[in-house]
Amino acid sequence: MSQWVQGTVIENKQWHSSLFSLRIATPMFDFKPGQFVRLGVVSLDQTGEEALLHRAYSLVNPPGADSIEFFITAVDGGEVSPHMRQLQPGDDVQVSQPASGFFTIEHIPNADSLWMIGTGTGLGPYLSMLQSNEVWERFKHIVLVHAVREEKDLAYQELMVEISQAYPGRFTYQAVVSREQTSSALTGRVPALIRSGQLEQQVGIPLNEQAQVMLCGNPGMIHDTRTLLAERGMPLNLRRKPGNVTLEQYWQK
Repeated sequence: MSQWVQGTVIENKQWHSSLFSLRIATPMFDFKPGQFVRLGVVSLDQTGEEALLHRAYSLVNPPGADSIEFFITAVDGGEVSPHMRQLQPGDDVQVSQPASGFFTIEHIPNADSLWMIGTGTGLGPYLSMLQSNEVWERFKHIVLVHAVREEKDLAYQELMVEISQAYPGRFTYQAVVSREQTSSALTGRVPALIRSGQLEQQVGIPLNEQAQVMLCGNPGMIHDTRTLLAERGMPLNLRRKPGNVTLEQYWQK
């Protein structure tokens, strides 16, 4: 049965006006990288009564960290995210227990390479995995593809450098920007870059039946990429029938 515990905001890092990361102090708990909890804030509802507004967000931090962290987009008109954006250090926030979700590497078959493809804040669960030991013990090469609309959305660049330095020759980070051209990223949408072969050429690692792929983020990207990979003989990874593609629908306000 789920329950709520109280946390305290330590930091609200604003990447820009609608993109931020919350770091929260809370009694520590076990979870698997890739899982999520619900964050709740008390606000007045339409009748003027206090109500707990909450949404599910993936944990960015690895298990055992001294605080928990979340990567959030504030959506104009959203029910919860605008309230989260306004939180300041010292503010209270409710955190659900236990953590939930199956978007983890636990049931992913072993492979030479693991592709983590995410859009926007779909980057969050991958950051938790990349800061944990298990993913590095199981996969020789890891490719992280982060697709965003504009270059300013490419958060956590310092962490990308740290991971690259910690695992030289084993980690490849590739940014993709869809609405502007920049020297630091490929331009376009992930499915189109896969179909043209440009993404593989840039990364230098085959995206084929010998790889495992995780998809998280925009439903359109997930649908189109999943279809392309199926055409390559890379089906969904199911518990009763292992495949190559594991996905998480990650669309919330």
